Formats: sequence, C-alpha cells, structure tokens
Amino acid sequence: MSRRTLAAGLSLAAALTVTTVPVAAADRASVKFPSAKFPFPVGTSGAPTRKLTSVAQGVDLYDLQAGNSSNAYTVSVLMPSGRDYGMRQTAESVLAQVEEAGETATLQEVVRPAVADAPSQTVYMVRVGSWKLEEKKKAEEMVSKLKDAGLKARVDYTGDDGLETTGPWNVKVMMIDARTFRGSYASSLGTSVAARDKVSAMAKSAHALAAVNGGFFNIHTAKNLQGEPVGASVVAGKLLSEAVPGRSAVVLKGRTARITEISTTVTAIAQDGSKSPVNGVNRAAGTDELVLYTEEFGAKTPADDGADVVIDAAGKVVGVRAPGAEVAKGTRVLHGTGVATEWLSAHATEGTTLKIDTKVVDLRKRSAIKLTPDVNVIAGSVGLVRNGKTKITAKLNGHDSINMILRRHPRTLLGTTRNGSLIVAVIDGRQPGITVGANFIEAARFMRWLGAREAVNLDGGGSTTMVVGDKVVNRPSDGVERGVGDALLILPK
Repeated sequence: MSRRTLAAGLSLAAALTVTTVPVAAADRASVKFPSAKFPFPVGTSGAPTRKLTSVAQGVDLYDLQAGNSSNAYTVSVLMPSGRDYGMRQTAESVLAQVEEAGETATLQEVVRPAVADAPSQTVYMVRVGSWKLEEKKKAEEMVSKLKDAGLKARVDYTGDDGLETTGPWNVKVMMIDARTFRGSYASSLGTSVAARDKVSAMAKSAHALAAVNGGFFNIHTAKNLQGEPVGASVVAGKLLSEAVPGRSAVVLKGRTARITEISTTVTAIAQDGSKSPVNGVNRAAGTDELVLYTEEFGAKTPADDGADVVIDAAGKVVGVRAPGAEVAKGTRVLHGTGVATEWLSAHATEGTTLKIDTKVVDLRKRSAIKLTPDVNVIAGSVGLVRNGKTKITAKLNGHDSINMILRRHPRTLLGTTRNGSLIVAVIDGRQPGITVGANFIEAARFMRWLGAREAVNLDGGGSTTMVVGDKVVNRPSDGVERGVGDALLILPK
C-alpha cells in the first residue's frame, strides 16, 4: 500500500502567527460591536450574520452565525501511548501496521503553534479515510475493522483539529457598557463549594440578568467534592478556594471587572503566637496539610486519621473533634493531617483563640485586595490578551497541550475594554455541521476583534453555558446543561 504525507500543520502555524487584528478594533474607547469593515477573525468564513437583543440598560446580547461546513469525518489511529499523535518514528510504525491490515493510511504532520510561554511542537497523526457528515457510520465501521486487526482507533471530525476551516460557528456575545450599566457583577458557587450546580439555577437564585459558567472545577477528586474550583474563589468578600499561584483570575468589584493574576495566603495564628500556613480552603486534604473548611463547603470534613478544630465567628476554639463531620453554620473548621494534626494539638486547644489571617494579592498591581462584601473572584484558565495584544499563557495555567492549544472546543471567554466595559462570549463547539468551537489562538483573535484589551479563557467544553433571564441561550455540547463549579452573575443592581 502507498503512503501519503500531509504537511498541513506547517501552513497552519504560519497562518496563526502572522494573522493580525485591525488595531481599530482593539483600541475602541467604548464597547461596540465591530462594523462590517472588520471581517470575522476566525477561519475563512466571511462576514457573520448577527441578531441584537437588548437585555437591560447597557447590556446587549449578540447572536452570531458565521461560516458553513466544509470538513469531514476521518479515523484517527491511536499510538501505543493511547494518544492520537506521536513522534514521527512511532507514527510511521503505526502507519505500517495499518497498511499491513490492508488499509490505506495517511501520515499527517501537525504543528502546534508557539504561545507566549511554550514553544511550538511538531507531532504526527495516522489517519484513515474521509467521509461526509452523513457518512459517519462508514467511519465507525472502519474503526471496527481496525479493531479486528488489533489496532485502536476512533472517529474524529476534522473541523475539531484546529487546522483551516470554514466553520460554521454559533456564538453568543454579551457586551456590558461601563458608561450606562447600572447593575453589578458577582460570583456564585451555587448551593455549596463541594457540589456542582447549573448556571441557570445560580442565575435564578440570584435574580440575575444573565450569567455564564466560571472557571475549571476539580473532576479529579472525590465525586462528592467535584464542584470545588481549581483556583481562587471569593464570594461576597469571603475566600472559599485558594489560588493556584500566578494563574489568571477575574476580580469583580461592584460594576467593575479586572483580569489579573493573584496569589492567596492563609495563616492560622494561635493564641500563644505560634503560626502555621493553611495549605488549602474547602478541598480534600493531603499528607501533612492544614485545610480550612467554611460553612459554605457543603460536605463533611475528611474522615481520616487527622483532627478537626471547630472555631466560632469570634475566633474561639469551641470544639476539638474526630474528623468526618459537617461544618455547622456560623463556624469554621481547621482540619489537620500528619504534622498539622500535631500543631493543632499543641496550639489550638478548646477555649483558646485562633485567628485565620487571609491575604489575596493582585500580582500585577503588587498590592493586597481588600476583601469587602462587594468583592468577588473567579479563577480564570488561560490568559489570551494583554494590553491589546495576543499573549496566550497556556503553560502558566496548566493547559499547554496540543488538545488545549490547537484543537477546537466550546469556549467561554471574558474580556475587558479600555474603558472598563465587559465582554463575555460563548463559542459553541463539538457539534459537526452546526458549530466547531475555537482554539486558543482563534479565541484570542476573536476577543481582540471584539475590542478586548485584556481577555481570559474560562472553563469550556461541556461547561460552556450562557443564561439570559431564566433561559440557556447557547447550545451546550453535552446536549443538556451541565452542572459546574461556579458562575459569573450579571445583576440588575
């Protein structure tokens, strides 16, 4: 059987690095949807159609439709690692196995473009066949044939690859004008930190004008704790989840929003002056850790060999107990494991006082954020735009893989303009023939096109949700609304 090599990845890298956004789009002083003279910045689709809905004073919702379907289904053959890509030698070995099984395979070179904190990467994929949208069953049949030959494979839609496409895209953009908006912004963790909740439920509970899903949540912990944010969470001035140092975050105060990087420090200070760092807030405890649980946690403290110290609102230790109980209203619990248990035993006896000192620092301003009741923080994922220029900080934020940088997924994006207006966008994806999503490079370009001077990627994939009133207005890729860790709320006052 013959071998064919595609070098599409090389031309992709060049296109992504040289494409620019008109300066006028990034420098607009107020929030306004781009005029037709600024072409749609993603793919090769031409001008989008748009529908405008006024949500409230200063809050406009744009429904965008762009592009059309020109991609196909293919079959990706997995490498021994289980990934669908590998180094050239590995991929060539897999290609030979496919051809020995009697099928024609293609070796595809894929270049993941460089971003601000990670160099480019070249990998290779082995693919078999090409089928139209209505022929997906034929691609599935090929997967079965390869499986019978001892090869693992899966069906892929090429529009998800991150290579050149004409779309289509379904996008919702909410623009909130700082000059005329009279409401405020807040964050919500739903019914508790530990449990996941739907954006629509959080919006309804707060009587919000609109809402979108917030940051990533921890799917790699116990099932009953998977609502826990991965990174900083402040709700109404109260730190409910610690930061991942240096990662992006959205700081909300009243009707202002700021994208920055933050750090958090929590320290337990005993009555005798002894201090101990608190390693985490409202999450599972690791070895030799001190973790603070608040009444918003919504689950029992870890039932391990550690110890719980119960503190009342005045900072008095009102109980020392075995772990594995709930956090009563009006109290906090310090839970220690290993050496942290020993510190509690020595310095946090019943009847003494125990101060919890909390600091949240804006790393760009190099100053502390005062945790007043109108302050909320949502953990971002990957920084996209800084000072009006594309700056994708994928590695810093733990998302520098090919899957995250190059491939297209549903995206929830947040940006701020020069005058402090807010832009929130959801780009639906993973729906072949309907909407293909965006990669990080496309997402950054899109936010600059909308006029963002600063922009960040929030959680995406099946979590991407926008609610206006009590209605989900986008098309979640799971087919139904997913429960998430937290949400950004746009409130009427």
